Amino acid sequence: MVTRVKDVISLIEKLAPREYAMNWDNVGLQVGSYEKEVKRLILCLDVTREVLEEAIKEKVDLIIAHHPMIFSPLKSIVKEDYKGNLIHEAIGNNISIYATHTNMDVTKGGLNDFVANKIELQDISILDMTNSEKLYKIVVFIPEGYEDDIVNALAVAGAGHIGNYSHCSFRSDGVGTFKPLEGTTPFIGQQGELEKVNEIRMETIVSQKNLNAAIDNMIRAHPYEEVAYDIFPLHLEGKKIGIGRFGRLKTPQNIEQLVRKLKTSFDLEQIRYIKANDDEIQKVAIVNGSGADYIKLSQEKGCQCLITGDVKYHDAQTAKELGISVIDAGHFETEIFFVQLVEKYLKKEFHENNIEVDIIVSDTKINPFNIL
Repeated sequence: MVTRVKDVISLIEKLAPREYAMNWDNVGLQVGSYEKEVKRLILCLDVTREVLEEAIKEKVDLIIAHHPMIFSPLKSIVKEDYKGNLIHEAIGNNISIYATHTNMDVTKGGLNDFVANKIELQDISILDMTNSEKLYKIVVFIPEGYEDDIVNALAVAGAGHIGNYSHCSFRSDGVGTFKPLEGTTPFIGQQGELEKVNEIRMETIVSQKNLNAAIDNMIRAHPYEEVAYDIFPLHLEGKKIGIGRFGRLKTPQNIEQLVRKLKTSFDLEQIRYIKANDDEIQKVAIVNGSGADYIKLSQEKGCQCLITGDVKYHDAQTAKELGISVIDAGHFETEIFFVQLVEKYLKKEFHENNIEVDIIVSDTKINPFNIL
């Protein structure tokens, strides 16, 4: 079976839907074609000259990056410019480039959760809720005896899930009427004759990201030539989406103990930190990448410490004034786990879907900072 760029994207966006991205972000396919066949792909944090050269050497078809290579609108693509040259090289070597950024940060099971679990936080919650999934109700009319086939088809597509329950539906009996006209091949009845059929009205719930797949599955599984169904938008909130996580440490620790734990967990030589006081730390917030803007919110959530990167001098002063310690583990260092997360996820999805695509994790050292 041929696997195309659009197939890989579909699997990634099952975990991190594109609509989860912040409105200032630029995620999705940035260079290439959705129809391009993929036999090999490479995972990286940033698309740099070195990463692109590695991709060319390894003969990959698709680069999956965390940070978008094209972030702001481009006014020109010139070969003599750094970014323009990368785009020309990618196109010339038939390499597609895809970015999954803040959508991968915020999604459940994404990068925020990966790092929170890495330091064994408990009772994890979203730090800053940015959105919630839109929910819809699907109502479909089914001839008696076929309702279990339909509910199974819907469940496979992600419909009928409420909390930790699947296959959720409500069913009521009724009578459906129809007259097959010329050119039809009715499942029940004869052309030109009015039919009255005992039918089941089935209702179930589905998130926006699963709506189209649920409808497609339902129609394929339905015995009727023409399926009668309704879609209703709901005012209920679905899955919560947001930046950062906070939770409790297994055991309280002072700031120095927590820093040493992070150095071990993140395999770091050194870490900058701001010590607000000598109190033991129980409640911790984490924002991958650049999260100094969340110092005040972390303090308001009752956290004694924020773990993030890109903390500036005045951010450190603000933290001390608010009485919250901050650990600056680094932008690169808190996001490089992206490649581990996506590698593990895609290997599982490829195995379950019988997809034969080689996954390469870039070994190019792209952290722009050096430690002497």
